[in-house]
Amino acid sequence: MDLILWRHAEAQDHPYGEQGGQGDPLDLERRLTPRGEKQASRMAAWLDRQLPDGAKVYVSPAERARQTAHALGRKLRVRDELLPGADPAAVLALAGWPEGRGPVLVIGHQPTLGQVIAQLLNLPEGECTMRKGSVWWLRQRERNGRMQTVIVAVQTPELV
Repeated sequence: MDLILWRHAEAQDHPYGEQGGQGDPLDLERRLTPRGEKQASRMAAWLDRQLPDGAKVYVSPAERARQTAHALGRKLRVRDELLPGADPAAVLALAGWPEGRGPVLVIGHQPTLGQVIAQLLNLPEGECTMRKGSVWWLRQRERNGRMQTVIVAVQTPELV
């Protein structure tokens, strides 16, 4: 199974500083900046060349995540399991990891996506830094009778 994690592109600051969190209506309304729109467009072009047609696409209800996802121009499903502050276990369950078939693209937020990466790669810190607009492509595979998670690609908007 392939799990592709895409952090939303650069967004406007929260009007009251660092608020956010699950259910903060002002946080959920934040939109991409002009730079964020360019980041989303660049990464979407790269992803569109890589993703097979049948890939499932799940996106956070937050406006900045939906704007990022819309740059890809594919059918998507908005899911509350991906709200800011989401539980990494809920993200993995939504994606069907590791038993799912086919690739799943998840567009969401930090620190949740970084926590998913850390969990799948057994990183001791418990969280992995993920730049705005970047993609981590992970794959579950069997090697010598053991299941393992490998990194297929890490891409940032500046590199595509």
